[in-house]
Amino acid sequence: MASPAAAGPGAALPPAAARRDFYWLRSFIAGGVAGCCAKTTTAPLDRVKILLQAHNHHYKHLGVFSTLCAVPKKEGYLGLYKGNGAMMIRIFPYGAIQFMAFDQYKKVIKKQLGISGHVHRLMAGSMAGITAVICTYPLDMVRVRLAFQVKGEHKYMGIIHAFKMIYTKEGGLSGFYRGLMPTVVGMAPYAGFSFFTFGTLKSIGLAQAPELLGRPSLDNPDVLVLRTHVNLLCGGIAGAIAQTVSYPLDVTRRRMQLGAVLPDSDKCLTMVQTLRYVYQQHGVRRGLYRGLSLNYIRCVPSQAVAFTTYELMKQFLHLN
Repeated sequence: MASPAAAGPGAALPPAAARRDFYWLRSFIAGGVAGCCAKTTTAPLDRVKILLQAHNHHYKHLGVFSTLCAVPKKEGYLGLYKGNGAMMIRIFPYGAIQFMAFDQYKKVIKKQLGISGHVHRLMAGSMAGITAVICTYPLDMVRVRLAFQVKGEHKYMGIIHAFKMIYTKEGGLSGFYRGLMPTVVGMAPYAGFSFFTFGTLKSIGLAQAPELLGRPSLDNPDVLVLRTHVNLLCGGIAGAIAQTVSYPLDVTRRRMQLGAVLPDSDKCLTMVQTLRYVYQQHGVRRGLYRGLSLNYIRCVPSQAVAFTTYELMKQFLHLN
């Protein structure tokens, strides 16, 4: 019988080695696809949320469902997807970096710092969210500017034009990072609680009721994964909890990102200043938490689809 060394370089890799090959790339693709599927599902709700958060003068007197009906009447049904092109360009690397970074940070925290249990999910999730935000923030800035425009009042003609205008009119590269601080501060609890809640529910479910809630993974029968409908439920709960914690900072971020587009932009130059201004002018319910009902409707299915798609992609790309 030939020894492994004699098999030559052309011999097939053992299954374990094959699974390790390009692991980071497969993980990157799985996260990107998960992000795109999630955001496409809820793109119309995301557009309405931006219009309400920043008090667009065409829709500021309307509620969530009234705005959903008013946008197609004023701008056509494609108006609900305004800014979605920039969203997809941003969300693929965002989702890819976030999910891939989460896996890597989780390993580092467990091995290097000796922290395990549920806490390392919270830490790894927060760090992964911050990493993804910093890497893709300029694309989010452009997407928000395009989504805020109303038909007949276009300041930006497209993604490339928006990049050029922000760069030339708003201080070069620094213009693309307006509102980064509240985004980072808000993303830490959002991503942290999102990954923490999903991971905790998943581990508890598989430990307490493996036959009812779990099934063998498609790529590795020795690994139990949640059934699809349970994945959706756990992802939705994770999204709802995370959004409740971080929503006021999301409102602050949007107003700062819109910058010169808003008439009161001089009062929203820093995170603390913006939080104070929104609270003083509009209060808690109509200011800091304006549009939250929409965010629950938007975020629950979005996170449910994101986590479920990622879990399925992990199986298809042999990541378990």
